[in-house]
Amino acid sequence: MRRTTAGAIGVLAVVLLLTGCTSPEGVALPTPTASPSPTVRPTPTVDVPVTAATAKPSRTPVPPVRVIAPSVGVDVAVKPVGVEPSGFMEIPENPEIGGWYRYGSDPSSTDGNVVIAAHVDSRKYSIGPFSRLRDLAVGAVLEVTDAEGRVHRYAVDSVEYIPKKELAGADLFAREGSRRLVLITCGGPIDPATGLYADNVVAIASPMA
Repeated sequence: MRRTTAGAIGVLAVVLLLTGCTSPEGVALPTPTASPSPTVRPTPTVDVPVTAATAKPSRTPVPPVRVIAPSVGVDVAVKPVGVEPSGFMEIPENPEIGGWYRYGSDPSSTDGNVVIAAHVDSRKYSIGPFSRLRDLAVGAVLEVTDAEGRVHRYAVDSVEYIPKKELAGADLFAREGSRRLVLITCGGPIDPATGLYADNVVAIASPMA
């Protein structure tokens, strides 16, 4: 099953680690254009492979703390996340909470993608709000509130089901180029080989003037 709406996004790089709903792999991170120091780690307790980690931006980011999609009833708290030891993006266990990739762009950045991912469901929790991303229409308004209380508004460009096997990495975590909001979860049919969702649902939105 695939649904594509207006606005091409190319081949994006993401395979989500969603407990009970996807493959055992996480969001694949691209190799950085400039290798960070081997001592760079997303948290004091996680050893991140240098090839997977990305250096912190030069400016101090203002994290997003909430994302709302009023048209489909999505209202999700957001917390910063880093990189797992396996080199994949961390995802909060609870589907009611989204994870913002804190080594990428934030809503106040002048370029690059703000990436927020959440589980669609899990064995421990019920179905999460991001299960409704698939119902977003082109032009639907998304609101992201940051830690300073500012609300950043975006309009949906596209919603696409992308088979996990077709995904690669650099576009999704781009820190240069057009400013975009990238929301990710799982969806599509169940893969009979794994018993898990075969696709990721990826919603792309652009800032509103």
